[in-house]
Amino acid sequence: DTTLTDGSSFNASMQTSPASMINQYKFEEEEEVDTKDIFVIVDNPESHVTAIETYITYRVVTKTTRSEFDSSEFEVRRRYQDFLWLKGRLEEAHPTLIVHPLPEKFVVKGMVERFSEDFIETRRRALHRFLNKIAEHPIFSSSEDFKIFLTAASGELTAHKKQGPGFLSRMGETVKAVAASVRGVRNRPQEFTDMQEYVEAFSQKISSLDKVTQRISREQKEYLEELKECGPTYALWSQSEEELAEPLKNVAGCVDRCCKETEEQVKHLNDHLIPVLHEYVLCADTLKAVLRRRDNIQADFEAKTEALATKKADRDSDSKVLSLAWDSLVGRSPEEVKQQKQQKLKGEIKEMRDDLDKSEDRLEWANNALKSDWTRWQKVMRNDLRSAFIDTAERNVSYYEKCLARLRHLKEGQSPCTNISTSTNSPRDRNELRIFSIINQCKCCLPLIRAALLQKPFD
Repeated sequence: DTTLTDGSSFNASMQTSPASMINQYKFEEEEEVDTKDIFVIVDNPESHVTAIETYITYRVVTKTTRSEFDSSEFEVRRRYQDFLWLKGRLEEAHPTLIVHPLPEKFVVKGMVERFSEDFIETRRRALHRFLNKIAEHPIFSSSEDFKIFLTAASGELTAHKKQGPGFLSRMGETVKAVAASVRGVRNRPQEFTDMQEYVEAFSQKISSLDKVTQRISREQKEYLEELKECGPTYALWSQSEEELAEPLKNVAGCVDRCCKETEEQVKHLNDHLIPVLHEYVLCADTLKAVLRRRDNIQADFEAKTEALATKKADRDSDSKVLSLAWDSLVGRSPEEVKQQKQQKLKGEIKEMRDDLDKSEDRLEWANNALKSDWTRWQKVMRNDLRSAFIDTAERNVSYYEKCLARLRHLKEGQSPCTNISTSTNSPRDRNELRIFSIINQCKCCLPLIRAALLQKPFD
């Protein structure tokens, strides 16, 4: 089909290389007006050693044009626990909004050593992305906790942390959440059931992508280690093959240059694609937690609705014979007791109705917040993954084009002919061409090349 996605016809004069085709493809909603007014950079990690612990702090530089900030630029130092506190406060204040995940506390990308350079740099990039995701969020970016995190000195931040809910309060909320999860939700709206099913499918797919990409990275690293041995091998080999010394040296140089390109390729994969995929693996867990919190709010509302209905039934019931009989024995008239009980039930029902109204408002707010943030999150997720995959595709195209250009340059530079089947080639030229052919097909397999050099039959 020669019709492009935009309805235009294919032109033979158009550039058709993979890179140019990727650049020509236009996606929907790709052009957006940048209205960002707060910029955050996380850099310059420093190690701190005390008598109690060893930890890393990161410099957080903020530049903004917002009027609620006292200055246009701030610089503070924060440790991982401070980022964890910020995330917790945002989730506490907005339980059904989606907070971008933080990197794991101890293990990132399979690394165990907490203070290795790779671990610290990987975490720094993840923390940088976390703060910028918060800065881009329409609600989180206006949070007072976020402002304090970006601007307060270490002592002020510590004092602000102590103003949060106490241990008993947090424990009470945890108990309520557990009770709500055990009780379950009876009438979950279909749209949230659809969200839950989507998240389960997304979690499985993004986890598979993450595992496959991790495997590709490991295989490329193994290939790179093998490739690093080839260049010195060819250089050493050239010293014992006088007639083929020059082409073998050129092969060694070509392999070394391809090795550097492969090293850049592996680095790009580990720095750009793998972190994005892994963050969205963690984001799937965040989405599940958000949906559980929404269900807990609805379960709390349903429980209060049932409790109010039970209380109303007690008020309307006349089956208080035993209680009334006991009250009459202690000298109180049954009618007086009945009126007091009715008055008490009336007050309790009013309190429960007011509490139920608040729960209903909270549930409505939670549902609307989640629906709105769900749409925003899907758009951001698609943009992030699309950008990461297109960037990786372009880098792959560039990598293979460069390696192919190295091999072509090597072949054209060492032989006057370009066709292996040409009969006028000298034995030396034919040997060189067989070397280049084997290099392209077998990734520099030494036994086959030596067979070619010795004029022995080979498969």
